[in-house]
Amino acid sequence: MDRQDVLVSISERKPIPLNLKLTYPLALLLSILFFYGCTKEAVDAPEAQPVRTYERIAGFVQKGPFLNGTSIQLAELTTSLAPTGSSFTAQIADNTGSFALRNVQLGSPYVQLRADGFYYNEVTDESSSAQLTLYALSDITQHDALNVNLLSHLEKARVEYLLDEGTSFSAAKAQAQREIFAIFGIEQEDAQSSELLDISLAGTDNAKLLAISVILQGYLDVADFSELLANISTDIREDGTLESSALGSQLINNATLLRPAVIREQLEARYAQLGQNAAIPDFEIYVASFIETTAYEQTNAIRYAEQGAYGPNLLDTNLVTYTQGHYSLHADLPASTQLRVKIAGSNWAFGLPSSDSGWDYTDREESDTSRVFTTNRTGAVDLIIDLHIEPRHPDYQNPDAPLPPRHIYTRMQVYENNALEPIWEKTFVVTYR
Repeated sequence: MDRQDVLVSISERKPIPLNLKLTYPLALLLSILFFYGCTKEAVDAPEAQPVRTYERIAGFVQKGPFLNGTSIQLAELTTSLAPTGSSFTAQIADNTGSFALRNVQLGSPYVQLRADGFYYNEVTDESSSAQLTLYALSDITQHDALNVNLLSHLEKARVEYLLDEGTSFSAAKAQAQREIFAIFGIEQEDAQSSELLDISLAGTDNAKLLAISVILQGYLDVADFSELLANISTDIREDGTLESSALGSQLINNATLLRPAVIREQLEARYAQLGQNAAIPDFEIYVASFIETTAYEQTNAIRYAEQGAYGPNLLDTNLVTYTQGHYSLHADLPASTQLRVKIAGSNWAFGLPSSDSGWDYTDREESDTSRVFTTNRTGAVDLIIDLHIEPRHPDYQNPDAPLPPRHIYTRMQVYENNALEPIWEKTFVVTYR
């Protein structure tokens, strides 16, 4: 029933008998409610458009690439992004993340893609331990391919809110994308639509997508990762900004643990294994820029106290005077962090680590008389280091003469979280007491 039908039925109503006049208000109210229900249904229905048949709708689902067996659902939406009830399904049949839906008939240009499956984790170089769900919204008449990724997923709630506020679909998509980029310190006015981006292709916009993907992932398991995505989506839904300091800290904590060079190697090897000629974009610059410029507070920094269980802490950067005696190699490591320390020189020794010391060590490297110590757990770790000088007196003809000042140099390099370059290093001088 349309609006005209309702008006006609009301205008042609017969006179009401006197004994039924008291029911007239009720009848009028029912008519109004019926009219409202019909018009609301018409507003939510898809605009009257000819049904179009798409022989093939294809794209990629990427976190890293989703794996064989991932389920794909394309749902037709109204102009207000409500489901029409028409949907189509497919399944990813390889490990590249590619999918294709065939003979799709749609009367609306708006669709939602949903992907549920396991994915390749480019940070850890392994398949995910659980399934992840990602979404994408799109005007299918505007694009030849429809990709699903973290950017398209984070946009969804924000785009829906903006449409409810009267923003057009295309403007809502562009605004949501700019706002998500801004969270990661990226200024972007004219990026490609999120559903066109691909982490396996060169290009500035693709690099930004990959940088955002690895920062969000970090070393989180799938449950924590999925919760992070949901919490960010909820936080930015109404105003497009990330208000939660805890969520911001999670992002910078994730970023500082990453090894971008290793991630690149792993992705290149993965795509080569799949027979894909990928060109991994230059995402590293956006990860580094986020770490350097973000205002979010890092809360997983490794801490180095002044004293350990065995004496002054060699890892204390404020310690500048060294004499013979016992020292500690002490650190407090938050969850997911790791520390590696290389000590080179001829005037030091260490006590064999106990099972609860938190340290492993390598064999002695004779070329520079060094060893590398690596933490094997988080929390407080400590190890005894002894600094010494050869006791032989330099004046053999006059052994009772006072000892002159003597200096022995030792070099220490400190690597946090599997960094390829030391975060700091120092050469310290050991003297007699």
